Amino acid sequence: MRTTNAATRGSALLAVLWLSAALGAIAFSVAATVRTETERASTTSEGLRAYYLAAGSIDRACLWMMWGLTGNYRRPDGSPMYYQAPMPRLNFEFPGGTVDVDVVPETGKLNVNTALPEQIEQLLATLGLDPVRAQLVTAGIVQWRTASGAGNDDSGAISGGGSSFRPRHASLEELEEILLVPGMTPDIFYGRYDHEPSGRLIPRGGLRDCLTVWGTSGKIDINTAPPALLESLGIMPEAVRAILARRASAPFGKPEEIAQFVPDPAIAGRLGIGGNSIWTLRATARMRGPNGRTSDLRKTVAAVVKLLDPTKFDPPYHILRWYDDAWSPTQGF
Repeated sequence: MRTTNAATRGSALLAVLWLSAALGAIAFSVAATVRTETERASTTSEGLRAYYLAAGSIDRACLWMMWGLTGNYRRPDGSPMYYQAPMPRLNFEFPGGTVDVDVVPETGKLNVNTALPEQIEQLLATLGLDPVRAQLVTAGIVQWRTASGAGNDDSGAISGGGSSFRPRHASLEELEEILLVPGMTPDIFYGRYDHEPSGRLIPRGGLRDCLTVWGTSGKIDINTAPPALLESLGIMPEAVRAILARRASAPFGKPEEIAQFVPDPAIAGRLGIGGNSIWTLRATARMRGPNGRTSDLRKTVAAVVKLLDPTKFDPPYHILRWYDDAWSPTQGF
């Protein structure tokens, strides 16, 4: 009888130990799940707050541009209170975070609806396309934008690439229409990642960074033109790097400064400073924590904005296109 009682007590103890281990595992799993969900909720909340902070900064940047372009508001030290061309960026400080707004005139891009075929083909070659594919994509863009019957094959689908999409035979209304052209891929249009010698991935811009549909013509803004577009104009890579270094430290302020980097008058004549009435504003927000440090999480939104006459319109700007999830050089793709 005594042996039986000892065996029973041993079995009960073993059961208690197994039950304690199971309950401990369940508690650990629940704690890990709660911690993960809490962190996920915190990140989602921070991302949402950063989005609204960036979106609000677009409106603020529009006002700063209007005040800066229509008035001469100065601080006591003589510096401008608001936007002053050719500022490439506006920096906003808020109690909850900080926002950098890139001010990019559409004149810093090539108009896809009016560019010469050889200009588009050269740009594609600069982006890394082989000659045959560059010619195919260029022909597709030209066919798409050319009116029906104007020396154009109107048989239906775009020829040469097996595309089943019919060309509009009208000006491109959205730049994304280029994705329907034979030979075009998302990597060419949106950009890609390249490996540095150290192995680090770095973002490379695509065709969308170099082209626009917003009626710009004339000279290309040297302060905001992408490197690929500058190189496609005939500027040597070494000169392009020098231009990028110069405008990163201080933007070009006078046309005479361009000749120091682009000695060829024909190429320099295609470059200018500043924009007209249509701009891309790209806002990147970072939230600030209770300890005063900014978060590593970034949220970028962008808008294509047309500035209007403040004496005739209220508000004095019109948003032509909005991008909820934009690309910024400060955060990658």
